[in-house]
Amino acid sequence: VQLVESGGGLVQPGGSLRLSCAASGFTFRWYDMSWYRQVPGKERELVAAITNAGGSTNYADSVKGRFTISRDNAKETVYLQMNSLKPEDTAVYYCNARSYFNNYWGQGTQVTVSS
Repeated sequence: VQLVESGGGLVQPGGSLRLSCAASGFTFRWYDMSWYRQVPGKERELVAAITNAGGSTNYADSVKGRFTISRDNAKETVYLQMNSLKPEDTAVYYCNARSYFNNYWGQGTQVTVSS
């Protein structure tokens, strides 16, 4: 099982980034997918989630209206489009795949929002 995040980096406040998470080794379309983030000394927090068929999404209040989660089951990839980025969005972003029986994590990608 692998979840490989990409797309992180350094961006100025107000800028945009698109994170990708490529999945392999499990039946992607059966899994709900989420993005979490974590800063040192704090708990990992849910940023956005999408159901296995993509019919439902939910977002942390802090990112509503700025971030969009989507998935492509044919490509076995989940995305997080992040717009109007703020310094407080700086964190390591993790991809998560969850089913009734299993819970998988990626290795994380660093997002830094700074001028």
